[in-house]
Amino acid sequence: MNALRKALVVGAMLGVGAGVGSALFVLVTPGEERIQAMLKEMPGQDPRSREETARNKRLVLATLQEAAATQENVAWRKSWVGGGGRSA
Repeated sequence: MNALRKALVVGAMLGVGAGVGSALFVLVTPGEERIQAMLKEMPGQDPRSREETARNKRLVLATLQEAAATQENVAWRKSWVGGGGRSA
């Protein structure tokens, strides 16, 4: 009987802890309006920055595709814009 009572007390304490944690989580999470404002303030959300990021990704992808298609070690290149470079 004592073990059952301990188990019930432990279960109740865990339930209370979970309830308090959930209540605190609800209190500290921002509302939908605040979330939208935070997303607008994040860096990289303006069109110029997004275009620059997209351009960088295209350049990296092109470099990786070229490296996969050739036996040359593209890491030794002096100029990444065009072909050529130093030989090992």
